[in-house]
Amino acid sequence: MRHREVAFFEGSFVPLAEANINVMTHAFNYGTAVFEGIRGYWNADDEELYLFRPREHFARLLQNASLLKMKLPYDADALCDLTAELARRNAYREDVYIRPLAYKTARQIGTKLSPGDDFTMFIVPMRDYVDTSRPLAVGVSSWRRVEDAAIPARGKICGAYVNSALAATEARDNGYDEAIVLNAAGKVAEGAAMNIFIARDGKLVTTPIYADILEGITRHTVVELARRELGVETEFRPIDRSELYIADEVFFCGTGAQIAAIGSVDRRPVANGQIGPLTRRLQALYGDVARGRVGRYHKWLLPCRLTARFLEGASCLTGVAD
Repeated sequence: MRHREVAFFEGSFVPLAEANINVMTHAFNYGTAVFEGIRGYWNADDEELYLFRPREHFARLLQNASLLKMKLPYDADALCDLTAELARRNAYREDVYIRPLAYKTARQIGTKLSPGDDFTMFIVPMRDYVDTSRPLAVGVSSWRRVEDAAIPARGKICGAYVNSALAATEARDNGYDEAIVLNAAGKVAEGAAMNIFIARDGKLVTTPIYADILEGITRHTVVELARRELGVETEFRPIDRSELYIADEVFFCGTGAQIAAIGSVDRRPVANGQIGPLTRRLQALYGDVARGRVGRYHKWLLPCRLTARFLEGASCLTGVAD
């Protein structure tokens, strides 16, 4: 099947090749935009594409847009509707990644946040962003995470991701799969573009929201699944760099990364250097939940109704968490 590659741009669904901005656009020149990443998981048994926690992503997008004084003519429910329609128009019957962006549209030279905002969104096929089948080799970056008082990491602000690009590129140049970034206080913040957990003494530990991190939706999911399904509690506190070296397990999590085990940090093995048992259980559980195989978590899913079973006029918000 040949895909139409449709985007949502300037209020309409258009061919992706036509979804282009002017080179003078403020967001292009100054990074004044915020974005989200939303996963869609194809369940072949159900013949359904399930979007994972889209309403939470859009609630965060709208909050973050306000940091840049942007106002959009949509609420989170309307954005969920648009996303499901975008998925249907593209008709991918495989795992996908959706990128919504809210951005400053003014065509001007000058950094001030002038009026003029818009929203765009596209969808692409995506399997693993990082390899989740093996333990990753990671290194602590020489680049520090931007501080909240400079560019808030919780905002998913496009311009701030130069910080992530520098850290991730340095890691790859040094022979690592990914980077871990410290904050200005020298404590662990997160990965270059994902949150981080360690396991010690039967408990999960993750960095607190005041550690200059993204308040991750996958991070929240891991905490909930670990507590409800595995009986494992999570402690939110600062993590020292040296604690990474002595942890029982370390893993990344995020929309792109999903749950990715870390086998070594700065060429020091984490425990035996393999994927740890708790990480494996969380990977399997997360995969089942995201693909609609665990009924009690259908509240986190938005079915896109790609098949003939979709009834015209039916609400595509069925099953989205309140």
